[in-house]
Amino acid sequence: MAVDAVIVGAGPNGLAAAVTLARAGLEVEVHERADRIGGGARTEELTEPGYVHDTCSAVHPMAFASPFFSAFGLRDRVDFVTPEVSFAHPLDGGRAGVAYHDLDRTVEQLGRDGPGWRRLLEPLVEHARAVSDFTGGTLVRIPRHPITMARFGLATFEQGSPAWNLRWREEEAPSLLTGVMAHAVQPLPSLGAAAAGLALAVQGHAQGWPIPVGGSRRIPEALADDLVAHGGRIVLEHEIESIGDLPDARAVLFDTSARDMSRIAGHRLPEGYKARLARFRYGNAVAKVDFALSGPVPWANPEVARAGTVHLGGTRAEIAYAEREIAAGRHAARPYVLVSQPSLFDPTRAPEGHGTLWTYTHVPKESNADQTETIIRQIERFAPGFRDVIVGSFCSTAVGVEAHDPNYVGGDIASGSGHFWQLVARPTFSPDPWRTPGPGIYLCSASAAPGPGVHGQAGWNAALSALRHEFGIRRAPELQPTEG
Repeated sequence: MAVDAVIVGAGPNGLAAAVTLARAGLEVEVHERADRIGGGARTEELTEPGYVHDTCSAVHPMAFASPFFSAFGLRDRVDFVTPEVSFAHPLDGGRAGVAYHDLDRTVEQLGRDGPGWRRLLEPLVEHARAVSDFTGGTLVRIPRHPITMARFGLATFEQGSPAWNLRWREEEAPSLLTGVMAHAVQPLPSLGAAAAGLALAVQGHAQGWPIPVGGSRRIPEALADDLVAHGGRIVLEHEIESIGDLPDARAVLFDTSARDMSRIAGHRLPEGYKARLARFRYGNAVAKVDFALSGPVPWANPEVARAGTVHLGGTRAEIAYAEREIAAGRHAARPYVLVSQPSLFDPTRAPEGHGTLWTYTHVPKESNADQTETIIRQIERFAPGFRDVIVGSFCSTAVGVEAHDPNYVGGDIASGSGHFWQLVARPTFSPDPWRTPGPGIYLCSASAAPGPGVHGQAGWNAALSALRHEFGIRRAPELQPTEG
């Protein structure tokens, strides 16, 4: 039976696209290979009964900042808690850099580097919505906020170049910023990592890094509820091998990797475009370990226990060295580790008095190495006695991460390398990178602009493009919650 639009994949971007199209009055169907929705935003019991873990994304810097989620009214649909400390970065000797939601407080505790932190970030924090606007779409366009974009560009070139240490005098501030930049899984310093890190740091001070109560699954559940309420359908456990497996539709949107879209769409895409997609590069990977704990992590610095997110790896120089090891295809002995401690803020995650800990570390693509012991040692470095509070753990290697979600090619959770050119040309250089030359074919995943993160922007932008080009609808539909 024919429908107006079909979406392949029920991750946040696919569901964002589906909601947008359904709200425009179209008949929409979503097909998902797994037995549940969510993609990189699922929540499950992984370690022990009663301990609830996010399987991929955990903390959501873009939940309040994303233009799509703002239009959708996500804050009115999902309960969030926003930690007073957005992110922290412990160092040896009990020291730590701490990024409070409050910029002034952050500046105060950074000592001699506080004024430098303010000069770098305050002009961007004051225009955080403008930052979200131009980082939430494609960079191949005339900016709506040219002054803010110029400031962001200058900050990116400074922190993404060999000049990145010139403004700093101590270790806490540059380490604190490096921890955020390292989310990009890129060599440091680099423009792609600097752009990603600055965008995240800005939101840490502007609106905080919120955590959904009950787990990341609450976000796709809210999207799915709205989709169904407006006539959309979701088909689970239906893996799409070719475009012939789908019902006839005027628009087909792929919440898949660029590689899988090319394979599935087959002859519907011109060979020249498929050759361009074949040049799209996937980055290095993560290995993830979830922990069930008998109590809180015994951080040497007590302020770290107030952070929703913690970045480990030591000084800026140490993290840069570890990231170079990964880029060279080697496992780092003392790697960068990203930590989330949601149960400190959401008691639904674990039995009373107990906790959960979400961690990942960077590894070479397609690694099958269990990183549990490596991560424990790195946490113990800054939280002596951590090993004693572990009740259970669950490890996903890079290979396992891809098996969980094929969009994460080789374990690349960004679904495409985050080097600077691929932030501009994602997946190709175009002012409308979501629209392909294939008739009615669109890419709406993290392989398309603006890239990784739970923000719904790729899905929203792809759906708006499809509405214009396939259905002649130029006005974005109303997405706010409706009564009843």
